[in-house]
Amino acid sequence: MTPPRWILPWGAAVSAAAVLWAGGVARANGPAENANQPPASSGPSGGAEGNELFASAAHSQIKVTQVSGPTGGDTGSVSSTDVNWTPPPCWYEPVFTPEQLKRFSETNGQGDVSPHVSWYGEKLWTDHYRDKKDATNWNDDSLSTAKGYDNYNIGKKGYFWRGVAPDPTDKKSWACDRVMFWQDAGNIPDVPNAPTPKTLAEYAYNKVKVPKTEVDLKPENKSTVNLPTWVWLDKGTFKEIKVRAELPNTGLWAETTAKPVALHLDPGTQDAETFPASGDCQINDDGSIGTPYTRGDADKTPPCGIRYLHATDGTPYHLSASITWQITWQGSDGTGGDLPDGTFETTQDMNVQEIQAVNR
Repeated sequence: MTPPRWILPWGAAVSAAAVLWAGGVARANGPAENANQPPASSGPSGGAEGNELFASAAHSQIKVTQVSGPTGGDTGSVSSTDVNWTPPPCWYEPVFTPEQLKRFSETNGQGDVSPHVSWYGEKLWTDHYRDKKDATNWNDDSLSTAKGYDNYNIGKKGYFWRGVAPDPTDKKSWACDRVMFWQDAGNIPDVPNAPTPKTLAEYAYNKVKVPKTEVDLKPENKSTVNLPTWVWLDKGTFKEIKVRAELPNTGLWAETTAKPVALHLDPGTQDAETFPASGDCQINDDGSIGTPYTRGDADKTPPCGIRYLHATDGTPYHLSASITWQITWQGSDGTGGDLPDGTFETTQDMNVQEIQAVNR
């Protein structure tokens, strides 16, 4: 058996270097930039087939499904227009019933007991969850005692909850490092970072997949200096997208909705004008953007378009078109609100020619 060792997290390393527990290895990983600690280990990961649950606290059990909107084709995730906004770094989730924890502890015994602490060896699990021995909670840089359990709480209705951190290298994820704990069925734990519908809505933000597309142009392949290029998208090209995030065994859910509200044009060069001048083309009431070009419109100013002032010289301009998506959410408890707008950008080549005229 591997000699037991416990590598302390960054906040506690100043007071001790290692604590020995017989019968297994418990490892806590600190921030990567702490030179006194070894590189963080991702810990064991597991599957999610049948009743088997993830052994890794980096994996969430939140289920995200698309309720409405286009499916298929090329899609991508939106980027938040608020550079300071990020999804929640961690939260708690129900992981094991008493019977599931007994089976896991006594047949596997290798997995994460919190986002940054892994227990390797059955005895670590059986000591705490079967034989009433206390363990240590790691909360940021503080320590507290986690009272032990009697025979995995078999006979009680409820779940053992564990912190989940999709990115364990995020320092803020240490806020959910309480050792996996018990919660009676039908209740959400009264602890900091307990999940809420808003947590699920924010988690689903990056799960919203919006379609990639190229705008329609006239002229299609080659623009002419000082003549407008019309830009438009037909109605129905972009539709509202709704995804639903549910956390099993909690009754919590949230629906996050992305609605297209504007198209922004960037001609790819300063030697150009956009229509309107801001480059922001609003979406019409019927869902279309701009106005399709028709014969005779060549000398008119388009409601959405570009005028290039200089020709390309073998290297095309890169016209970028980004759709702004207004994102809102509603939750199982009647709450709801706004999330930061998201954008998704596509780029297409634009060749610009110059037509010479000679007066005689």
